Amino acid sequence: MSGLLILDDDPDVALAARLALRKLAPVAVRHSPAELTAALDEIAPDVLLLDMNFTPGASDGAAGLALLREVVARQGGQPAPAVIVMTAYAEVELAVQALKAGAVDFITKPWPNERLVACVQAALARRAPIQGSAAAGELLGESASMHALRAQIAQVGASDASVLILGENGVGKELVARALHRASARVDGPLLAVDMGALPEALVESELFGHRRGSFTDARESRPGRFVAAAGGTLFLDEIANLPLAGQAKLLAALERREVTPLGSDKPVEVDVRVLAATNVPEAELFDARRFRPDLLYRLNTVVLRVPALRERGAGDVALLLRHYLAHFARSRPARDIEAGALHRLCAYRWPGNVRELRQACERATLMARGPVFTFTDFGLAEIAAAPAVEPGLDLARRERETVQAALAQANGNISQAAKLLGVSRAALYRRLEKHGL
Repeated sequence: MSGLLILDDDPDVALAARLALRKLAPVAVRHSPAELTAALDEIAPDVLLLDMNFTPGASDGAAGLALLREVVARQGGQPAPAVIVMTAYAEVELAVQALKAGAVDFITKPWPNERLVACVQAALARRAPIQGSAAAGELLGESASMHALRAQIAQVGASDASVLILGENGVGKELVARALHRASARVDGPLLAVDMGALPEALVESELFGHRRGSFTDARESRPGRFVAAAGGTLFLDEIANLPLAGQAKLLAALERREVTPLGSDKPVEVDVRVLAATNVPEAELFDARRFRPDLLYRLNTVVLRVPALRERGAGDVALLLRHYLAHFARSRPARDIEAGALHRLCAYRWPGNVRELRQACERATLMARGPVFTFTDFGLAEIAAAPAVEPGLDLARRERETVQAALAQANGNISQAAKLLGVSRAALYRRLEKHGL
């Protein structure tokens, strides 16, 4: 089982969260810290929403922080879930402590439902590439391109320079951001990742810069923005190209002045953060001023790191990652090898969803395989993509069009399913449909 787990001693709060999130994934609720360990073993949730106070009158978050550290430190059995902490006390210091202790995000009560949903969606989207790597978030691979990427990270990490990370969906852009943070002098500060594509446009300014109580409808409590919560550490803005132009102008002003002004306030707050950004949008499209402000682009791309697609890394990296993830998901199951013919086909597969798709395929194989060795069928991959990686003289535009057509046919015209098969966002698929007149 997997999904979401809510631990909150207030039944009304837990019910409100469950109702808001039930369309995202199965939701389980527990009310006592004493129930947490058994629930983690039974449910193996992808995301845990953790209250910070369980004693009437308590507001220091000590109980929640202790539970958070226990969850992050869990060894053996199921991997630890991504943890989002919940508190009615919107104190910056408590949020920073939780982020340092391993939480991926925080949310304050009462919350707008769209904010809660966006927060959990982002945690679900990020969990796969983070949890599936080596224990320290290592970027695995022995290809020349991966050696070069790790060397660039080591060279750039120690600086405070802004870095723009480019690459397709599923290649591990957030792993690169985490590696940069670990290599920096800010390693003891928080690393806060924000999925800009998951944030409703109306909440972008409040999420980044914070707001004061009463500054808008439902702003019942003051709340620190991401820039303030990440002070002294690193702020990772994922899918930055999804930020509307109006929001881009405000982000640029914050970066240039190194200060933010919360909604409802006229007093700017100084911030000390290193900003990393990432996008899956092709690099050439970022220079279209109708889509992305050139001045913001130049502010963000002091250094550009390009993460290679899995199909570009060669059969050696594919085989290495297959064995790594199969061992990761096998846990207590008997070890199995991959059938020779299946390994050849897996290495020839184009992996449109990159490492994320490979990881999910390995998880499926460990659950579904019944024979003494893994077969190609166990991985549940579409035959259409199991073609040779490169054909001499191939027209890339034609190949892209055919791949999109094949995905649409396989998904019976369902855009969301086709985007998932291709390992791209719905917006990216719509752009390709328009590009190819489909």
